Amino acid sequence: MRVLVGPAGSSGLGNLEGVKQVANLGMQAMECEFTYGVNLSNEKAKLVGELAKKLNISLSVHAPYYINLNSNEKKKIEDSKRRILESCERGHYLNATHIVFHPGFYGKKSKEETFDIIAEEIIELVKTIKEKKWNVKLAPETTGKINVFGDLNEIMELTKKTKCSFTIDFAHILARSKGKIDYDDVFDKLKNHDHLHCHFSGIEWGEKGEKNHKLTPDKEIKELVSEIMKRKKSVTIINESPNPMKDALRTKDEFVKQGYKW
Repeated sequence: MRVLVGPAGSSGLGNLEGVKQVANLGMQAMECEFTYGVNLSNEKAKLVGELAKKLNISLSVHAPYYINLNSNEKKKIEDSKRRILESCERGHYLNATHIVFHPGFYGKKSKEETFDIIAEEIIELVKTIKEKKWNVKLAPETTGKINVFGDLNEIMELTKKTKCSFTIDFAHILARSKGKIDYDDVFDKLKNHDHLHCHFSGIEWGEKGEKNHKLTPDKEIKELVSEIMKRKKSVTIINESPNPMKDALRTKDEFVKQGYKW
């Protein structure tokens, strides 16, 4: 069992200072956020990656939000793929493990047709990554809104078909199922995967699923940590709350309380 905990982003410090802060706080991971665009050069990414390696911080990348591999417009699909590949290139120089992204919307297409279209595009992306020899894993994420592709079953089937990796967002699963999360069912579906890349935070939800992220309640931190400890599951947990540095640290502290030793 190996546990890595850290924040989504650097809380405004910038990636270099963010990595230093994560290390100073005794955490082990950080996700570099390209939320509104890939605004990091390969040269700067390499510097951040070298520092993270020196400080033993595991990095991952969140690709821009403007991605829809199921768009009716070919240009939007091509732009989406370009953003993903730009994230992969920076991720390679960062020595990042996973490139996280939201695959797309159902729109007016059926769930089955949406799956086939997205899978085809991801297979092409995986091929390009291999050709470029970028050492990263594509990691489509479980999503929190019911009109967005990415429930747990879809993501797991996508992984099987395309040989990509994945990201499990426990808050999104909670929102998509309107406040109920069956940890036995979730972990049963993940039992054949050795190390899970995960997101976590508090979340507000309604009839259509996710509304917005919020600070992570103590009760939900304790519950998730308990479920992971019970199963001795190796995980990376990236906190995405409005205060990700503080909530990631609270998560780390809860692992210590429940007996995990780094």
